[in-house]
Amino acid sequence: MIDLCNLEAKPLLSINEALKKINTAVKPVTGTEKVVLKNALGRVTAQPIYSGINIPHDRNSAMDGYALSSHDIRPDAFTLHLAGTSWAGQPFQDHLLPGQCVRIFTGAVLPEQADSVVMQEQVKSDGPTVNFPANTQAHQYVRAIGEDIGKGDCLLSSPKKLTAIDLGLLASAGIYDITVKRSVRIAFFSTGNELTSIGLALKPGQIYDSNRYIITGLLADACYRTADLGVIPDNKQKLQDSFIQAAENYDVIITTGGASVGEADFVKEILASCGQVNFWKIAMKPGKPLAFGKIDNCYFFGLPGNPVSVIATLQQIVAPALQQLAGAPATKPLRLQAICTCTLKKAPGRQEFQRGILTQDDSGEFLVTSSGKQDSHILSSISQANCYIVLTAACTGIQTGETVTVEPFSLFI
Repeated sequence: MIDLCNLEAKPLLSINEALKKINTAVKPVTGTEKVVLKNALGRVTAQPIYSGINIPHDRNSAMDGYALSSHDIRPDAFTLHLAGTSWAGQPFQDHLLPGQCVRIFTGAVLPEQADSVVMQEQVKSDGPTVNFPANTQAHQYVRAIGEDIGKGDCLLSSPKKLTAIDLGLLASAGIYDITVKRSVRIAFFSTGNELTSIGLALKPGQIYDSNRYIITGLLADACYRTADLGVIPDNKQKLQDSFIQAAENYDVIITTGGASVGEADFVKEILASCGQVNFWKIAMKPGKPLAFGKIDNCYFFGLPGNPVSVIATLQQIVAPALQQLAGAPATKPLRLQAICTCTLKKAPGRQEFQRGILTQDDSGEFLVTSSGKQDSHILSSISQANCYIVLTAACTGIQTGETVTVEPFSLFI
């Protein structure tokens, strides 16, 4: 096998080199906005968030049982008088006297004089008296004030992309709204005379435009505000006008198609005339013809036209840039080692992201096999896949039983 990138006049940019160039060029958005907590999932904090209260706010019980003072505990079995009950949300109101205990439930406030809780399974209640066993332990099952978070402590640092658990933590501190980085405004459209919208009958030579639906799904992130600008035909002036107009209103433009070297592929030429080209073409398969640049203050990504190339380049190249632009902390995709259960063809020259099906056997060993044909226009094989099989540029193929690097699409396989 011969990789076409070996026929290029000069070596192609590696993926790592491309990512470094993007990292240097992209500057995070500076604007902020305030959102209520229920709408903050997936947003990026613009400043650290501190707690205005202690969590827990009161000493409370970690168990259903009986609260008492450690001064009343005896080495042998002993009996205390039941003075009342402390419910969650309805504390015991009286003064707990020596020789007394209260029935208490998980999360209920301990009386001031109590410092120990004994689980209900360890005691026997007999009307107004409660019998405690020998060797009862003191100072158990009591949650201290501020045990989790103290008043004034930092709840979340910045920048932090908020998870559902983060929202729960903030809610536990009574935080109603927070300041987050503003949304990144992203416009995307497809290019090509051959594209038609779903719902219309195909004419000879036409195909349905799947790329905009792919991008819509892949950019379903609370940090982004996206706009689908439809399909632009292969007309140089119309494309240039669309680029310039979108650059005035958005932070990022993403196009698919028109980035290759055909006579109707104008993306790089237009980008060079009305903006600047940072790089064009990378040593990646699928996805070699990828343009990155800028039009005024708007970043531009010109992706290939084939749908699998769109998916791979958006995930591997564009997504990290968008997260950086959103001000989110840098992350790397999870990669694992797996035993390949089939042969994989590969020509040296480009780093490849072949589509695979990852499984785990009963012993915990990861196994992976190809999901099917690897051509960049074949969506069915990536639809069936749950991972990329990541092959280095120098790799010349994989034999059955060899260990390979895989990148799961999800943490769950």
